[in-house]
Amino acid sequence: MKIKQVLLKDHTTLGVGGPAELWTVETLEDLPKATEAPYRVLGNGSNLLVSDAGVSERVIRLGGIFREWSFDGWVGAGALVSTLLLKSVRAGLSGLEGLYGVPAQVGGAVKMNAGTRFGEMAEALDTVEIFHDGAFHRYHPEELGFGYRHSELPPGGIVTRVKLKLKELGEAAVRAKIALVDAARKGQPKKKSAGCAFKNPPGDSAGRLIDRQGLKGMTVGKAMISHEHGNFIVNLGGATAQEVYELLRRVQAVLPLEVEWEIWGELEPREVTR
Repeated sequence: MKIKQVLLKDHTTLGVGGPAELWTVETLEDLPKATEAPYRVLGNGSNLLVSDAGVSERVIRLGGIFREWSFDGWVGAGALVSTLLLKSVRAGLSGLEGLYGVPAQVGGAVKMNAGTRFGEMAEALDTVEIFHDGAFHRYHPEELGFGYRHSELPPGGIVTRVKLKLKELGEAAVRAKIALVDAARKGQPKKKSAGCAFKNPPGDSAGRLIDRQGLKGMTVGKAMISHEHGNFIVNLGGATAQEVYELLRRVQAVLPLEVEWEIWGELEPREVTR
């Protein structure tokens, strides 16, 4: 197990976040010790806004054995979704195409039920192993309350590995499915972001609503609503978490949208005007 002090801005896709103590657990034996004190779990750092003051809890990241995987066995929660998808394409296995472009580790994708309108993580799951209350427990997907960008994991639960249910379809057919997802995702920004900032309301698109209100390009400091896609807030270089948070609130002052990201630490609500 590796323990070090870090700035979380160096470990999040948005590039903001203050200090924390990072515990990288690499074996099954590491996990009980790492969870003896209050903790948070960090995956690939996407879908996350961390306060500039950081967090007081230890931050756990899964490495070592938790990054190992096999399509005919268990897949570690620390494995990258993008890696699995690439390998599944080459193997002609279908079931993960809806996660194309999702910058998450498997554990984070399970927790938020990541996906697109073409498919979600829950649909590809056969079994989920979760560490909580000092032991490893196994669940079927229907026991975990999956919904749109939502799951109901046991309190304090850490996804450690999963078994996937993929179908043999052939490489050409899988690539054709991915091409459809890729075409739908065109126009997403390349600058630092945390992924979609807001959940889509029923029957509509948060990005479309933000665009219709003329909010693209709005800035607070170095944080900006992307010109390319209204549901992305990008870091222009040196943005703070407070600036990003204020931008989220400016959108919410105009539209009744729910933030999709997880927020860590204290952020100060200030008077918001458009």
